[in-house]
Amino acid sequence: MTMNRRTLNIALAAASLGSLLPASAFAQKKLVLGFAQVGAESEWRTANTESIKSSAKEAGIELKFSDAQQKQENQIKAIRSYIAQKVDVIAFSPVVESGWETVLREAKAAKIPVVLTDRSVNTKDDTLYVTFMGSDFTEEGRKAGRWLTEKMKDQKGEVNIVELQGTVGSAPAIDRKKGFEEIIKADPKFKIIRSQTGDFTRAKGKEVMEAFLKAEGKKINVLYAHNDDMAIGAIQAIEEAGLKPAKDITVISIDGVKGAFEAMIAGKLNVSVECSPLLGPQLMQAVKDIKAGKTLPKRIVTEEGIFPMEVAAKEFPNRKY
Repeated sequence: MTMNRRTLNIALAAASLGSLLPASAFAQKKLVLGFAQVGAESEWRTANTESIKSSAKEAGIELKFSDAQQKQENQIKAIRSYIAQKVDVIAFSPVVESGWETVLREAKAAKIPVVLTDRSVNTKDDTLYVTFMGSDFTEEGRKAGRWLTEKMKDQKGEVNIVELQGTVGSAPAIDRKKGFEEIIKADPKFKIIRSQTGDFTRAKGKEVMEAFLKAEGKKINVLYAHNDDMAIGAIQAIEEAGLKPAKDITVISIDGVKGAFEAMIAGKLNVSVECSPLLGPQLMQAVKDIKAGKTLPKRIVTEEGIFPMEVAAKEFPNRKY
């Protein structure tokens, strides 16, 4: 009994001493970020994942990472798992725009702030997330449209365009289509004659382009691909059909990955609109700011350029992805 009382006194003394010590005397608890990634569908996404993982390490943030393999139900499952684990912040790049209300309300009820990266969600209640950081996809589509209309302004007759769309219902697919059409509709000679999803993958881009070529053949003047990987797949299909990409068919794509620069240097791709995947440092800063109680802007836009094939060789050594 005496021993128990003595142990209790020591414990009370230690507790009282602890309350007198400054907080810095104790090891600071690591911030925990739960990140639900779309998948690994492209070079762009691989670079995006690498940026997030390396930036978390550098920032001293514990990262819980999941790969949804391009399935919304997998992302929702991962987010619910992060809520159950009581992480400090949840971030994710949504596979599609709709269908997130329920799980985001669960995160809000658990008082876990949510950051959207790269892609946004379609929700009436924008208090369900803190900020959306990433590219302006509509502007990327506009850039592609402006480049095309300028390049072909003196061309007589119709300009027949085939379009390889990204994943159905995803923000980049919706916005890149919208921005491009907004620009080309000013001149009736530009016509999209075929438009189909290639799911942002090289294999599907090749498969769909083969179908376009079978259906339309030499009528096709322009290919507009919503990302470089689909464009690279489509270039293979164009070559296999005995045509010259970037000459017989003008090829426009979006992302600005190394593979696109290699295709431009080889004279097979005309232009790539940049969409930077290197969001890791910005995301880690946002996580720290949120936990420090700072107010973040609702929209954080990344700065990006446009690279026609003429500058590809000069720019290639600067590419980080």
